[in-house]
Amino acid sequence: MGTKASKLPKDLLSEYQVKTSCLLRYNELLAGEDRHLPSPRVPMSKILTLPELKSNPFRKRICYVFSTSELRDGSLTFEDFLDLLSAFSDSATLEIKSHYAFRIFDFDDDGTLDPGDLEMLVNCLTGDTEDTRLTPEEMRQLINNILEESDIDKDGTVNLSEFQHVISRSPDFVR
Repeated sequence: MGTKASKLPKDLLSEYQVKTSCLLRYNELLAGEDRHLPSPRVPMSKILTLPELKSNPFRKRICYVFSTSELRDGSLTFEDFLDLLSAFSDSATLEIKSHYAFRIFDFDDDGTLDPGDLEMLVNCLTGDTEDTRLTPEEMRQLINNILEESDIDKDGTVNLSEFQHVISRSPDFVR
């Protein structure tokens, strides 16, 4: 006993290193929060300070989508934090990335991207200021173009499979 060195397979060692790195980052964010709870949560306000999210126009929506909080406050447990980081990692599949992108863009959480979701998405991307806001006619035309291109079943909304079909034709999406 103890005379042989144990070896972890490379894939397990790599996974262990990633989780350890994530745990260290999570614990930095958790500083000052109540760590003694069975499942401590980092508030959304601290998650939003991460450099990767700081300038993302969907940063709050990302927190809401990955949060398992019953309060719907965007706070994250360590497991939520791991899910967020893994979905945005280079190793995440197109299916995973498109699934979460769809959920992030589905602002009303009804399982479809309707004209209201598309307008909010465009406003997030262009900015909703006087200088950047599209005119009502420009917005209507853009939403009509998006639906014309994406709404395969012509029901006036884009569902997950339609969204994934559009994304599959965009190699830049995975990056």
